[in-house]
Amino acid sequence: MAESAAERTEQATPKRLEEARKKGQVPRSVELSMAAVCIAAAAAIYTLGGGAAAKFAELMRGSLSLRPEQVMSDGVIWPALMDAGMRALLIILPILGATFIAALAAPLAIGGWNFSGEALMPKFSKLNPATGLGRMFSARGSVELGKGIAKVFVVSMIGWVLLKGLTPQMMGLSSEPLHGAIGHSAALAGYALLVLCIGLVAIAAFDVPFQLWQHSRDLKMTREETKEEYKESEGSPETRGRIREAQRALARGRMMQEVPKADVVITNPTHYAVALRYDEARNRAPIVVAKGSDLIAARIREIAAENGVPLVAAPPLARALYRSVELGHEVPAALYVTVAQVLTYVYQLKAAMARGAAPPPPPTIN
Repeated sequence: MAESAAERTEQATPKRLEEARKKGQVPRSVELSMAAVCIAAAAAIYTLGGGAAAKFAELMRGSLSLRPEQVMSDGVIWPALMDAGMRALLIILPILGATFIAALAAPLAIGGWNFSGEALMPKFSKLNPATGLGRMFSARGSVELGKGIAKVFVVSMIGWVLLKGLTPQMMGLSSEPLHGAIGHSAALAGYALLVLCIGLVAIAAFDVPFQLWQHSRDLKMTREETKEEYKESEGSPETRGRIREAQRALARGRMMQEVPKADVVITNPTHYAVALRYDEARNRAPIVVAKGSDLIAARIREIAAENGVPLVAAPPLARALYRSVELGHEVPAALYVTVAQVLTYVYQLKAAMARGAAPPPPPTIN
């Protein structure tokens, strides 16, 4: 059955994921960030709230102790307000720092940090009412509505239980000394916020897998898109064929450069040609430095003749070397004796030519 063009069944490729990340399309969970920030704020208030509240009380007492003539003086009231503002900022700075760190750390759990200029570009499609209505009544819109209702319900229930359980302690604050009541109220506020965060954590535990699944589904590709991307990254078959042909041409060029350095070229005599070189000091056996069939074999014979490299017709040996030995590899042990006969003939031939004597008869190789 033919696959529909709109059917997305393939997982996103690394290239697709990278392109989406550049556009700012990474999985994000608002519920996770909200839960992390609330937990950090609640923990900071629970541990530091008592001291911060006491410092605020001292700050308010000092600020309200100005005499009437000082309040009316421009040289006193503005410096006093600036000093009080700075002291208040320093008091709440640890709590603000904890929430700031939590807001930065939460994205690392899902999607990581991502800075994208494309995500900041205005999209006029978002101003289209029809598009907005479509988002509202989509599956994602339904999930967001469900999460909103769940948050209201869960937080309301937890808040009701908290109020019912903490009412005696809150009523008892009025009978405590001022400093003790301030610290106790801050601790109660932090504790209540921590308990409320349990509901947010539960919702975030559902939202994080959903956002990961939604992100993966949105980036899925059709088979045609996958094939097109593969062609773009790897090249079309025609392009790859041309590249392989160019690589083979370069390899042949390097191979032909080795033919003049060969000791002998063994031929079929027309279909195959294999060039051997033997360096007794470096190699245990002769090495195949060039080989080819038909036109390439003819070119090898031509270069060998131009450079005085002996040609020896030994069809069985030429076929065996061509089929069983790769370029740059040594002759196998099974062919040592036969190759040795050829090299012995070559050395005798060179010696005879140096003396001006008649060449020896070529070996008979079966």
